[in-house]
Amino acid sequence: MPDLSSGDDLRAFVDAAPSPFHAVAEMARRLTAAGFSELAEDDAWTLAPGDQRFVVRQGSLIAFRMGRAPLGEAGLRMVGAHTDSPTFRVRPRSDVRQAGYRLVGVEPYGGGLWHTWLDRELTVAGRVVLRGGGSALVRLPGAPLRLPSLAIHLDRSVRDGLTLDPQRELVPVWSQDIADVAGLTAAVAQAAGVPADDVLGADLVLADTQPAGTAGADGTWIAAPRLDNLASCHAGVTALIAAPAGPRTQLLVANDHEEVGSGSMSGARGSFLEDVVARLVAIADPGDVQALPRAMARSRLVSADMAHAVHPTRSERHEPAHQPQLGGGPVLKVNANQAYATDGAGAAWFTERCAEASVPVQYFVSRADLPCGSTIGPLTATRLGLATVDIGGPMLAMHSCRELASALDVPLVVGALTSCFAD
Repeated sequence: MPDLSSGDDLRAFVDAAPSPFHAVAEMARRLTAAGFSELAEDDAWTLAPGDQRFVVRQGSLIAFRMGRAPLGEAGLRMVGAHTDSPTFRVRPRSDVRQAGYRLVGVEPYGGGLWHTWLDRELTVAGRVVLRGGGSALVRLPGAPLRLPSLAIHLDRSVRDGLTLDPQRELVPVWSQDIADVAGLTAAVAQAAGVPADDVLGADLVLADTQPAGTAGADGTWIAAPRLDNLASCHAGVTALIAAPAGPRTQLLVANDHEEVGSGSMSGARGSFLEDVVARLVAIADPGDVQALPRAMARSRLVSADMAHAVHPTRSERHEPAHQPQLGGGPVLKVNANQAYATDGAGAAWFTERCAEASVPVQYFVSRADLPCGSTIGPLTATRLGLATVDIGGPMLAMHSCRELASALDVPLVVGALTSCFAD
């Protein structure tokens, strides 16, 4: 029986991260336990070779280990992932009352398979912003929300295909409309341990309450929400902690808002990574005005975002010569139209790093007659002029409320990323 402990660790990571803010908190907890310490963006930074630090911006995190050599001379080895997943975001005025029920007003976030959210036990998680500028993480206990299906007896057209109107039909039920049941705002304030009047803002999402579990005849599969892309966040932080210090600075960036285009102060289109790297270069290479572009020219980024394993009953939707398997190791993602940033040089470099770690490599390309998704890879490569390769662990049911991956791939992806950090 293979060692599945790394799969167990991934399941624990997912369970601890029902929102991007929780994902950042869990990564920060693991980094702190490994000897990293937090920096604030508005402080002046003083760093020395070997220092291990991390910085948080909203639902994003950057962690790094300073190398022995100046960045302009050695460059960086970077891994990028994203903390968000398709879900529903709670609206500011969320108290909806109709047909004798209280519901919670939400808005779809990202491109989810929304039918998979029906008839599941759901909760609310995220960040609340408090009077005075403080904030708190919240996750409501139990399963206070549900999106009930309409019985087939009341709509037999569902046999011809289910179409859901997000404004009318994807509104979760909170309770019956009776006076002695508290609403969402009161419940969130109670979870934060503050009076309701002190909650002045919130970034809240829906989350499945069923813990991540094992599946498959041999128990090696992982069934869990948010594997896209918490599995890559987990692999990245685990690899950074495990990587030996070297001449090059090693850096992990986990951006929020990838599922909606990355256009935010904490997304890959924003300045977070560029700001941090510029500060590191300025500290390590004082007085060298060419140090930043020199550092970028000597750097590489591995954009880690989950990849499509070949589907067991819909294999015709995959390119015939590129059909990744669960348990087959990390997948190099290639697209002729640059939806992925991988080129020949990047593919060769990543393949060599995997060979050094005894990790097999698979390939994914989309069919020529189907569109392709994208990642933070091309965005980061464009913004920083950075050599980038797109990879991911293989999975099924991507963007479902509950996705499927293999525990066998967890140590393989971690091993590949560790090798990339150590290059």
